[in-house]
Amino acid sequence: MVETLGIGRFQLQQNRVDLKRWVSAFLSSHKTLFTVLWMAAFASVFLWQRNTVVGGFSFLKWGVSTRPIPRLRPVAFNLTDFGGVGDGVTVNTEAFERAVAAISKLRKRGGGQLNVPPGRWLTAPFNLTSHMTLFLAEDSEILALENEKYWPLMPPLPSYGYGREHIGPRYGSFIHGQNLKDVVITGHNGTINGQGKAWWKKYRQKLLNHTRGPLVQIMWSSDIVISNITLRDSPFWTLHPYDCKNVTVRNVTILAPVFEAPNTDGIDPDSCEDMVIEDCYISVGDDAIAIKSGWDQYGIAYGKPSMNILIRNLVVRSMVSAGVSIGSEMSGGVSNVTVENLLVWSSRRAVRIKTAPGRGGYVRDIKYRNLTFDNVRVGIVIKTDYNEHPDEGYDPNALPVLRDISFIGVHGQGVRVPVRIHGSEEIPVRNITFRDMSVGLTYKKKHIFQCAFIHGRVIGTIFPAPCENLDLYDEQGQLVKRSASQNVTDIDYDF
Repeated sequence: MVETLGIGRFQLQQNRVDLKRWVSAFLSSHKTLFTVLWMAAFASVFLWQRNTVVGGFSFLKWGVSTRPIPRLRPVAFNLTDFGGVGDGVTVNTEAFERAVAAISKLRKRGGGQLNVPPGRWLTAPFNLTSHMTLFLAEDSEILALENEKYWPLMPPLPSYGYGREHIGPRYGSFIHGQNLKDVVITGHNGTINGQGKAWWKKYRQKLLNHTRGPLVQIMWSSDIVISNITLRDSPFWTLHPYDCKNVTVRNVTILAPVFEAPNTDGIDPDSCEDMVIEDCYISVGDDAIAIKSGWDQYGIAYGKPSMNILIRNLVVRSMVSAGVSIGSEMSGGVSNVTVENLLVWSSRRAVRIKTAPGRGGYVRDIKYRNLTFDNVRVGIVIKTDYNEHPDEGYDPNALPVLRDISFIGVHGQGVRVPVRIHGSEEIPVRNITFRDMSVGLTYKKKHIFQCAFIHGRVIGTIFPAPCENLDLYDEQGQLVKRSASQNVTDIDYDF
């Protein structure tokens, strides 16, 4: 008995020694360790996107049933109460319409909530109503019918002149609202899926006679909240608030293929006022965010600027266009925009302002703070010759004004051209500021900080060295050297 115990203890000690040797050998392999860390990081990002909920992060609940749906209105309905079937085959358009009609009768009682249970709920486009909450449960997915014959036609947007891609009517959005107040679209990370692949193919083959519709479009409305959901595969722009006030977009994931999904912008605030976009992840086939305010003479006549917009705490990707854009349709003006705590990764451009003669309007009082670029071809872009017009009726003498733009805290790695600001003699870029900038480069060539017709300043030391167009100030804000060549150009589009 004693001998048997001794052998057991020896064997246990030997196993411990073998285990220590195995762990030591395992961790000594840099390649293996890197793989483990990469897998852990990927899993963390996946769980973050999958389990984001109201107020922060949820813990992964292994084996726990679906989270209870909070009641956000005095009256709540389930889609199944109106005959909905979530099998991915049954068309639920009438169920959605009956539910919205029922909620529309509850305005004096504070409105109603429509719960979309787990399942795949196929439907044609439908409208929202005021004082409504659309709540998508965990593992619920609202699916758009792919055939365009089910999508209604609507008049062109008044600030664009026509449907944007074709003259005449345009397709409406999948989920739509006009002249609404107090609308909430939220959930436990349920999904609204536009099934845009068929639309993208027909667009490339020139088989569509009207402009494609957005996934979610809310027009002439106020007090809108969109949170804790996933929007994916829109036929056209994904989320398009048009001439709205007091809009909040929070904890939203927006996805589309980074290639072969044309014009699938993530969020397009258009002639909107008082808007917050925060804590979102966006990876799409065009601009992740594009702030707009109308197109050429139509936008000038409509005269509704986008203003007072805060964009913060975002991770975005755009292999085709830019992470955050302003324009090019900015004829009503864009002002008082703050973009802060932004990570742009694996993208063609990071932040961009684009306009052209004929646009009119202005872009002013724009603040960028704490930007991080990771593997981006061009970091900061301002382009004044984006010559795309709705028709020949624009005024080439309607020149936009670009001024009062600051970049403070710009960092990153793997950037080919950190700055390319292409003002012109007609459209100079005035009062631009750079401070606290250090960007790692992938391309060894002169003039990687490119400028043309810009007036502004650099405060302190930045990397890479700024172009000659900018005045130099020390950290205390004292002038060190005045630029003598503000109109010089060293723009090089070859790299």
